[in-house]
Amino acid sequence: MNKESEMIDLLFVNARTHSVWTDKVIEDDTLVELYNIVKLAPTSANCSPARFLFIKSAEAKRRLKPAISEGNIDQTMSAPVTVIIGYDLEFYEHLDFLFPKSDAKSWFTGSKELILETAFRNSCLQGAYLILAARSLGLDCGPMSGFNKDLINKEFFKDDKCEVNFLCNLGYGKAMSIKEKLPRLNFDVACKVL
Repeated sequence: MNKESEMIDLLFVNARTHSVWTDKVIEDDTLVELYNIVKLAPTSANCSPARFLFIKSAEAKRRLKPAISEGNIDQTMSAPVTVIIGYDLEFYEHLDFLFPKSDAKSWFTGSKELILETAFRNSCLQGAYLILAARSLGLDCGPMSGFNKDLINKEFFKDDKCEVNFLCNLGYGKAMSIKEKLPRLNFDVACKVL
């Protein structure tokens, strides 16, 4: 098997969503490495609106727990890290640095609809990049949307400048808990070549 096939297997074919975790700790250095990979992936006008809160300590988990849907509590509380993937509604304030070849900040100033659309779309991309980067580092992922958005925003984004998009548990999953991969749509159902 060539390197490309091995990487595709690692990131997609053999990858699974995990919900049962070993006790192995994720070191802070690994989280820094993870972000340093994610930040290199593309966003529109290099806007980079995602904000990542790595919920790792017992105290942070305690604060997170009331916002988690009942069916997701055990997997979230036992995960070594839960990432809150949020988006900064003032991301455009960094565009002078991130996109210096143009006055990109002016594209967004005063346009709440464009700000929200851009922040949400690109933070979704960055959250997906996080999953792929985590898998490339040997971590397992459990992305989820079973949570109370308002509670998370109130507890973790008190300045109203950021909002939560979705959550992703990170750790080293227990292989025995992996479920069979669910079906996916075929090309002719999901795609058209025009």
